[in-house]
Amino acid sequence: MSSISEPVRLGVVGLGRAFMLTLPAFRDPRLRLVAAAAPRPESRAAFEAEFGGRAHATVEALAADPEVEAVYVATPHQMHAEHVQLLARAGKHVLVDKPLAVSLEDADRMVAAAAAGGVQLIVGPSHSFDAPVALARRLIDSGALGRVRMVQAFNYTDFLYRPRRPEELRTEEGGGVLFSQGVHQVDIVRLLCGGEALQVSAMTGAWDPARPTEGAYSALVSFRGGAFASLTYSGYAHFDSDIWMDGVGELGAKKAPEAYGRARRALEGLDASAEAALKSTRTYGTAGALPEPGHHEHFGPVLVLCDRADLRLTPDGVEISGDFERRFEPAPLIGHPRRTVVDALVAAVREGRAPAQTGAWGRASLELCHAILRSADTGAPVPLTRQCRPGATGTPMHEEIHP
Repeated sequence: MSSISEPVRLGVVGLGRAFMLTLPAFRDPRLRLVAAAAPRPESRAAFEAEFGGRAHATVEALAADPEVEAVYVATPHQMHAEHVQLLARAGKHVLVDKPLAVSLEDADRMVAAAAAGGVQLIVGPSHSFDAPVALARRLIDSGALGRVRMVQAFNYTDFLYRPRRPEELRTEEGGGVLFSQGVHQVDIVRLLCGGEALQVSAMTGAWDPARPTEGAYSALVSFRGGAFASLTYSGYAHFDSDIWMDGVGELGAKKAPEAYGRARRALEGLDASAEAALKSTRTYGTAGALPEPGHHEHFGPVLVLCDRADLRLTPDGVEISGDFERRFEPAPLIGHPRRTVVDALVAAVREGRAPAQTGAWGRASLELCHAILRSADTGAPVPLTRQCRPGATGTPMHEEIHP
C-alpha cells in the first residue's frame, strides 16, 4: 500500500502527440513515470533514456507490470475501449485521453469495467480542466451571480489541416472535429451548466472533399434547470478565433502572426502516406520542444450569462460584467497549465476523490457528440439519456434524477 505522500507511479500507453502535450505536466514531483507501452522502437528508446523506466512493446505487458499504479492512455480513439478495459481488469487506475471511446456501447463497457475493477477512471485532459473554467464554475457556485441562463462557446481553428492519419478523416472511426474537438467544447459547456443536458439540435458541415469528414458544427443544447447553450466550431483554417483570446493559442503560448496559413501550406502536395509520416514527426522522441506557455490553455471564447453578471473566460482568468461594474478575477498560472490534470489524478489515486471528469462524465459528453451528428443527419432534436452531474460514477441522469 502506497503512502499518501508517495509519488503516483504512472505508466503511459501511446507516446504520440497527446503524450507530448501532457508530458510537461507529468514532470510534477507528485508523479513518477515508470513505464510505457508503444509500438515504435524510437519512442520506447527515448522513454527509457529520459525516465529510466521500462518501455514495453504491448499494453498487456504494461498491464502486468507490478510497478505501475495508474496509466495514461493516449492511443488513437478507436483503441481506448480495449486498452482501458484491459488495464481496469489488471487493477490499474486510468486517465484516458478524450474522447472516452468512439461508440457509446464501448463507453458503457469501460465505465462498467472500472467499477468492477474498483479503479478510478478519469477522462482527460480536456479543456474542462482549464483553471479559468474551474474559476467560472466556482463563481457560479457561490450564488452571488444568480443562475446560469445562457452560454455561448465558439472556436475557429486549423484543426482539419493538421497532419492526420487516414482514419482521423473517417467519422465512423472517431475522426472529424466532433470527437477530437467538439468533446472539449461539450465538456466545458456541460460543466458550466451543471452537466445534465436534455436535448440538442444541430447542423454540421463537411465542405472539403479532400478531408471527407465533419469540419464544422453548430448546436443548441438545453439543460435541466432551464439554461441553454450554443456551441459553434470550425476547423477549416480560415478565421482564427484566438484573435479574440488576446492572441494566445490553445496551449497557452502567444501566437506568431506569421504562422497564419502554416497548416494548409504544410500539406500541399502530400499524399495520405506522406501526411501520416509528417504526423509521426510530432510524436515523443522525434518532435522538438513545445513553446513555453505563459497563460492557461483555452478552447476559444466562452461567455456565461447569469442573472446578475456575464462572465467572459480568458487565458488568464474571468472578466465579470455585473449590473454596475466590470472587474477581472485572475486565475494565476502555477506551474504548467495542465497541472490541474495532475491534481485530479493524484487526488483520485491517493485519496479516492473522483474529479468532475469521471468515466460516466466522459460517456455523457460522448453522447452529446453523437447526438450532434444524429440531429444534423435527421434534422430533428435528439433527446439525451446518459447525462450526469460532475463527478458521477455510474447511473445516467434519466434513471437517478426525477424531474
